[in-house]
Amino acid sequence: MRIGMGYDVHRLVEGRDLILGGVTIPYEKGLLGHSDADVIVHAIMDALLGAAALGDIGKHFPDTDPKYKGISSIKLLQHVGKLIEDHLYVIGNIDATIIAQRPKLAPYREQMMQNVADVLHISRDQVNIKATTEEGLGFTGSGEGISAQAICILMPVSNYQYVDVLQEDRPCAGCGGCTKNK
Repeated sequence: MRIGMGYDVHRLVEGRDLILGGVTIPYEKGLLGHSDADVIVHAIMDALLGAAALGDIGKHFPDTDPKYKGISSIKLLQHVGKLIEDHLYVIGNIDATIIAQRPKLAPYREQMMQNVADVLHISRDQVNIKATTEEGLGFTGSGEGISAQAICILMPVSNYQYVDVLQEDRPCAGCGGCTKNK
């Protein structure tokens, strides 16, 4: 089992869409960044990459590369999911927190979790996204920015075994003479 932790923060500015977990949220400000600046997806990507010892999002998607300008972070997460699969890991679960004074995120959390699960080809119940405030303290509390934290568990594929589930009337593959109910 491998555990990864991710963190991201972006400044709130006027003239940008606010995108969190792949959901465009109505708000007067959006997050400033080279991509769509989706802090929760960035934190999740860093957690996954960290657990697999594959670096961080800056290594894979540098903000100096024009091909990532304005790109959807969900597309980047899809690429990270493929890297995780290619390195023979299975995602156990993802738990993430968005820290923002405003806007209220409860109405959007379910869609965020579904978006992450869908792009990573995992079950919805393997993803949890929470939101909290900092009670008016710090840069998130004053509304200057939004931050996010994520943690995940990866398991090497080698931890899984193939199990032949026998049907009631079918002989097992081992000796051919026994059945499940004998």
